[in-house]
Amino acid sequence: MRETVDDIWSYLDDAVVCITTNGHVTPSGKAVLGRGCAAQAKERFPDLPERLGALIRVGGNHVQLIQDGLVSFPVEESPWANPDLRLIARSAAELRGMADRNGWAEIVVPRPGCGGGGLNWNEVRPLLEAEFDDRFLVISAPGI
Repeated sequence: MRETVDDIWSYLDDAVVCITTNGHVTPSGKAVLGRGCAAQAKERFPDLPERLGALIRVGGNHVQLIQDGLVSFPVEESPWANPDLRLIARSAAELRGMADRNGWAEIVVPRPGCGGGGLNWNEVRPLLEAEFDDRFLVISAPGI
């Protein structure tokens, strides 16, 4: 696992980019993408709430390939819940399996649960290190 400080969106065309998400789907079928890189992704991809909502309704709150080059990484069950270290560990394992199956060479992941979620990176890092090899780049935004 590698780490850097950079803009996650600068990797979009060259790597698989993960966005941290939750498992809540509104009655209208939309995933709630309220803050952080999920909110940024919603701005870039206006149909993202519908696409991810449909995937969550079918497959549950798991790592999902949303579209080519964009993957969800669940960190909490709902937008009102705190990030869950067990869910982050499960998501890391699921992402590693998906990367192996798809032959991905580079996967960019924000520090899950550490921005708006308030988790300490020192608690989260070991969970990711257990699953991620050198294909995985964990990124934090400048100034965070």
